[in-house]
Amino acid sequence: MNTRKLVVVSAGLSQPSSTRLLADRLTEATRPALAAHGVEAEVEVVELREHAHDLANNLLTGVPTGGLGAAIDTLAGADGLIAVTPVFNASYSGLFKLFFDVLDPDSLTGMPVLTAATGGTPRHSLALEHALRPMFAYLRAVVVPTAVYAASPDWGSSGTGGGELATRIDRAAEELAALMVARVRRDTGPAEPTPFEQLLAESQGHA
Repeated sequence: MNTRKLVVVSAGLSQPSSTRLLADRLTEATRPALAAHGVEAEVEVVELREHAHDLANNLLTGVPTGGLGAAIDTLAGADGLIAVTPVFNASYSGLFKLFFDVLDPDSLTGMPVLTAATGGTPRHSLALEHALRPMFAYLRAVVVPTAVYAASPDWGSSGTGGGELATRIDRAAEELAALMVARVRRDTGPAEPTPFEQLLAESQGHA
């Protein structure tokens, strides 16, 4: 079975958090969606709360410290991304934005991205369209059509979510899986040098 690397970025601040819960639900839905295409998901999770101090230092010094460098490299090598943030003041969290601010501007080019957010009320759901989608479009990522927002009432007393939330999770996961399967992987290794004999033959041919 082919494999694709799926990176999940969660910007939840508490532990446990509804942001991480939504990230896990999206991951669980994406695995079978990829499997339906004959692809196995290799999942890595980046918890931004663990890199908060290193992100601030990176912003000041330009040098990733601690485990931040590994987290950045993990994302750069991904075939797809699930990005989930809590909504504060009608937009993504500062921690979430800071992580994407320190990335190489080209690291997300062409990458399929599923955006999701959590908040206290449904009123903040438009943050997905007026904040997250434009940011990832600027980074030249390919954002799936369906964004997923979960307000506190969506989780219900069981804490698992259901109804419209479950429908949106499944639809967004299927869209992400289709884009990940269709994406041509970038060649991140060094280019093979052209043999000297070939270069010589080509130069003689143009003489």
